[in-house]
Amino acid sequence: LFVDEATGSDETGSGSKCAPYQTPVAAVAVIASMPEEKQATFKIAVKKTGDAEYVEITASALKKARKNHEIATKKAKKQAEQSSKDKEQNEAKEAEEQRRLDESKKVVLVEDASLGAAKLIRIRDAVANRNTRVKVFGWVHRQRVQGKDMMFVVLRDGTGYLQCVLTDRLCHTYDALTLTLESSVALYGEIKEVPAGKTAPDGHELVVDFWQVVGKAPGGDDAFTNRVNEDSDPSLLLHQRHLVIRGDRASSILRVRARIMRAFRDHFDGNGYFEVTPPCMVQTEVEGGSTLFEFNYYNEKAYLTQSSQLYLETCLPSLGAVYTLSESYRAEKSHTRRHLSEYTHCEAEIPFISFNDLLDTIETMVKSVVSRVWEEPATRAMITQLNPGFKPYTEPFVRMRYEEAIKWLNDRGIKRAEDGQDFEFGDDIPESPERKMTDAIGKPILLTHFPGPIKAFYMPATKEDSRVTESVDLLMPGVGEVVGGSMRIWDHDQLLAAFQNQGLNPDVYYWYLDQRKYGTCPHGGFGLGIERFVAWITGAQTVRDCCLFPRFTGHCKP
Repeated sequence: LFVDEATGSDETGSGSKCAPYQTPVAAVAVIASMPEEKQATFKIAVKKTGDAEYVEITASALKKARKNHEIATKKAKKQAEQSSKDKEQNEAKEAEEQRRLDESKKVVLVEDASLGAAKLIRIRDAVANRNTRVKVFGWVHRQRVQGKDMMFVVLRDGTGYLQCVLTDRLCHTYDALTLTLESSVALYGEIKEVPAGKTAPDGHELVVDFWQVVGKAPGGDDAFTNRVNEDSDPSLLLHQRHLVIRGDRASSILRVRARIMRAFRDHFDGNGYFEVTPPCMVQTEVEGGSTLFEFNYYNEKAYLTQSSQLYLETCLPSLGAVYTLSESYRAEKSHTRRHLSEYTHCEAEIPFISFNDLLDTIETMVKSVVSRVWEEPATRAMITQLNPGFKPYTEPFVRMRYEEAIKWLNDRGIKRAEDGQDFEFGDDIPESPERKMTDAIGKPILLTHFPGPIKAFYMPATKEDSRVTESVDLLMPGVGEVVGGSMRIWDHDQLLAAFQNQGLNPDVYYWYLDQRKYGTCPHGGFGLGIERFVAWITGAQTVRDCCLFPRFTGHCKP
């Protein structure tokens, strides 16, 4: 039998010169498998790497090969014996499990009428109903089996989490033995404080006396944890977002978001603003034509709104200060962690204010909303869990002019990415340098007085310097821009000229120009991205985690 250490193969070789083995062990194994009388008739010829001819294997090499074959044979035998043993054990285990399942089908639970009627509650009401027999519906969030006679289930119903203990016959039913995560169930029993030294959500647990499955989730290959788990690819998680939001972190972020939305409304309502609901389908642009989503509106060109600002301005003479919490749409092909194609926009407009009033209004609003959210114990606990380092910022925000920001970047050697040169007046400061500056300063920054050419057409120039506008961005550490705002041009002729300079047809904006015609006034406003604000508070790495079903370039499902 021939062995070629350079070109042979133990897997596909046959031992011939044309198809040699790679190792002597393979040749020894073949000879050992032959009848004993034939073994002596075979010899092994070896061609070592670099040699031109085959030579008969040396006695020492043959001895070593036989020893290695013997070791491999014993190992294979041992593995075969272990495999057989494991198979027998698995078969026995499967038989026992099947026996238990068959037996479990005979166990039928019946509610004990002598215990009295159970009071239907939500988990949030559990503390107030301790030592009372209750009924709770929910989903199996976690489960743990302890022996044959005890099972722990953490129930989730959207209002909280409740540890539940099932014992004895309650654990012996077919439903108990086949219970899966995310199954919906109804549990009956008394809520008892956990013993000293034990822990559970809210410090109590439901001692179950009866239970039923409402909707069983699948197991096996289609089990919940096979659809969504910590190791899943992020792109897969986006397609499984409807399942992801059942998780602790995702649901906590959505709860915090809901509290933040309520806090904004409470702040505005408490300060005399009226909430309005502007249209999402429009025929005008606000932030530039390149980011418009266009569609056919009964054979007319229309767009999804980029901002509700212009419509809010029309409300000032009738309602005074107004705000909206509604969706805005930007067709930006930006794959960054702070961009979405659809986002929740908190916008406000206020009449008869100055630019300094506007800055004070933005700062007061942010502090007020954070304070309202932070003062709720349950929300504060969620924020602390999500973002342990977060603390409300109570000191005055940093106020920095655009020109000062340019100088700050240049003094620290932060260059323009496109050419490696210093920033100049008129440059639009990109996200990365802006973030470096904000994170280095470590405080909220009201960045003001941007040059007119890099801002929207409706922003007025300052009286002191016509090159810059009464405009502001609020920058937050860790997130970047969260708010954009400005005073609005309130002179009719100046606004008309701004339309013309922008190449916009003023006839389409007749209703907006009428606000400057019929009793104009100085006014200003701002827009805040809710998802960015939520990301700042919760420490989320991307705004995609801060909304229900994110929409961005190339992704519009589920």
